[in-house]
Amino acid sequence: MRTWSPLIAVCLGTFLLLVDVTVVVVALPAIDADLGAGFAGLQWVLDGYALALATLLLGAGSLADRYGRRRAYLVGLGLFAASSLLCALAPDERVLVAARVLQGVGGAAMFATTVALLHVSYHGRDRGVAFGVWGAVNGAAAAAGPVVGGLLTEHAGWRWIFLVNLPICLLAAWLTVRTVAESRAGAGRFDVPGTAAFTVAAGATTYGLVRAGDAGWTDGVTLGAFALGLLAVVVFVVVERRRAYPMLDLALFRRPSFTALVVAALLAQAAAFAYLPFTTVWLQQVLGHGPVDAGLLGALPMSAAALVVGAVAGERLQRWSPRWTVGIGLVLVAVGDLLQSTVGADSGGAVLVPGLVVAGLGVGAVLPTLSSAVLASVPPERSGMAGGALNTARQLGFALGVAVFGGVFRSTVDQGFADGLGTTLTVAAGVAAFGAVLALVFVRRPAPASSPRASRVPSGVS
Repeated sequence: MRTWSPLIAVCLGTFLLLVDVTVVVVALPAIDADLGAGFAGLQWVLDGYALALATLLLGAGSLADRYGRRRAYLVGLGLFAASSLLCALAPDERVLVAARVLQGVGGAAMFATTVALLHVSYHGRDRGVAFGVWGAVNGAAAAAGPVVGGLLTEHAGWRWIFLVNLPICLLAAWLTVRTVAESRAGAGRFDVPGTAAFTVAAGATTYGLVRAGDAGWTDGVTLGAFALGLLAVVVFVVVERRRAYPMLDLALFRRPSFTALVVAALLAQAAAFAYLPFTTVWLQQVLGHGPVDAGLLGALPMSAAALVVGAVAGERLQRWSPRWTVGIGLVLVAVGDLLQSTVGADSGGAVLVPGLVVAGLGVGAVLPTLSSAVLASVPPERSGMAGGALNTARQLGFALGVAVFGGVFRSTVDQGFADGLGTTLTVAAGVAAFGAVLALVFVRRPAPASSPRASRVPSGVS
């Protein structure tokens, strides 16, 4: 039992932070009914968490390298537990969104350290087993989120999707203190201006997208948010190019394969998952399904198909060029989205299932391949930073996707709920198709060369 206790501790935290990306999806109608959150408020319940997780991931990795990975993981667990309790007790929409942002901060501290904790805890064959189990937990979290959320919402109330986190956090913390060794990289420095600029850029852009769906694209606040986001991007680029220890070495983006894979990860996450909140709302508020049925119909077919692909063909897919695995996988996601876009006013929930299965086959091919392909496209000393950039892009893709698709949905829903959903899914298919083109054109199997700044730039997230 003690041999695998560090793995259990890390997997418990990983499962929680990834489940909480999607566990709220099927609870949105119940949250709206209880708190009167409104459409934009519900978007921020999802995006507040995903944005904080995405924008702080690389910075949290740098802090963990400097001050201790186990310490950062424990701080993340504590913050995640406290913010989960605050979510459960939230009296209104604003408190709930703020608590979700704090959850994302805790999740970033946890997610940034999981790989490093496993790396120092296991060696040889045990390390391979540990990473295999951790990868399976990542996949299982995607499948479990909507189903667990549906069960808790329907039978206990939406607040229990947050309360259930508390005992799991306590168990993970207890195991971590007893069995996980501390480790540091020593040379890492927290890139405060880079982290701040990136956070402002992502937050302002997402706010502008959500605001545009409510107040219009020419609204003064909307335009101001976009201007602030653009300015923050410029500041981020300038800061990262001048710092000796940047959060993200921008020289990596001179590699076409790396750039294409990171962008493909962002687009894949948006195209495959960011429309799910709108399908579950349709299933519940229009068709009258309960939260459990909404989770089973609206997400499980895709997650199950993805898990089957990983179990049956996962090893074989790793042997193929990522150009084809990622490219064809995204084509399948696009086809799956188009199949779902046929939803009409007289459709039942089952109309989504074939498209979800096809999209799931694509997800099962794309997501496991992205990790290994990104690491193969950069020098070994940049593997931690590259992995952090990939995870950041994935979470940012979900946050931006919810904002963009929310705007599309709101602009077309007056024609009918099903019509709005169909248009949203068509746009999602276009996003996946664009990602497929990028992968097929630019991704290769490169031979990593030495980075010119390798001697003085730490990996960031390891």
